[in-house]
Amino acid sequence: MMKILKHHHFAMKSLTTSLLLAAGLIYGLPVLAQNNAPQEGVNVGKMSIMRKIVPSGALEGQAAQQYMQTMQTAQQKRELAPDNHPQVIRLRAIAKKMIPFALPWNPRAKEWKWEVNLIASTQINAYCMPGGKIAFYTGILDTLKLTDDEVAMIMGHEIAHALREHGAERAGKSMAMSGAAKLLGIFAESKGYDGNMVAGIAGTAGNVAMLKFSREDETEGDIVGMDLAARSGFDPRAGVTLWQKMGLVNQKAPPKWLSTHPAGEDRIKEIRKHFPEVMPLYARAKGVSLANLPPYRSNVKGIPDVQ
Repeated sequence: MMKILKHHHFAMKSLTTSLLLAAGLIYGLPVLAQNNAPQEGVNVGKMSIMRKIVPSGALEGQAAQQYMQTMQTAQQKRELAPDNHPQVIRLRAIAKKMIPFALPWNPRAKEWKWEVNLIASTQINAYCMPGGKIAFYTGILDTLKLTDDEVAMIMGHEIAHALREHGAERAGKSMAMSGAAKLLGIFAESKGYDGNMVAGIAGTAGNVAMLKFSREDETEGDIVGMDLAARSGFDPRAGVTLWQKMGLVNQKAPPKWLSTHPAGEDRIKEIRKHFPEVMPLYARAKGVSLANLPPYRSNVKGIPDVQ
């Protein structure tokens, strides 16, 4: 009996190891593929090969349709801000400065039909869909009292997701993890185990891994967004005040382990870490020396200026 139990334990241990290796294999793939980042400024490594699982441009077409439907719905509800709205003019002016500096990050971006729109909603949200479809909600502008520099940090972050094809990457990883779970279930059944149970365990492990991928994408979005903002003449130090403001309205954030976004304090540390790379770009864009840049002035009481 002891021998059977030991054999069963060893087999399950081997199967568990196989599950972890499968997840680990997919987890390690982002180091592959080409790097289209500029030679100066931040360096976030190569784009993930996993984005190639999804046909090139497929998500861009879907995103364009979804974006159009969202804008049409907003228009019907009288929630879509008109072209002459002051905030729309402001957002598009910021985007106009940033987009030329976005193009070197992804050759496909030169073909995108960029759009920027504003939707009346209390949501604290903004996004850039694959293909350069940008939307801001009035809630994020009004609740956080965003400065132009802070808007640029958010816009740069969202544009970075599109440039680095994070949507295609996540779709590819999800497909790979789902396929791996099914294959491991079949393998487990051939060894006399409950295939559905093993597939479920693998799927759970995959979901946790996907959360990790998402947090990494968010960090990469912050870093690339800083670079874009700095080159466009917007102060990347605004990232610090932005996330301090976000912290004030996001007191009930989910636990860090199960969150798709890094904790605010971690984001601020990472942003500060890259100041040496982006501040010279900002100083050059402003036509001054690095030493002559004044502190970034906060516009909210209780949030200090950033040196």
